[in-house]
Amino acid sequence: MLCGLAAEGITSVTDVYHIDRGYVDIEKKLKCLGADIFREEI
Repeated sequence: MLCGLAAEGITSVTDVYHIDRGYVDIEKKLKCLGADIFREEI
């Protein structure tokens, strides 16, 4: 995820249940740091 935030363009992350399990409100925290991040059901 860190590399995706640093990369240019769009980065897709799949199987986010691993991230959700380890971090509480990760999207909110990253947005507070200036990340352009959103969750999308595929």
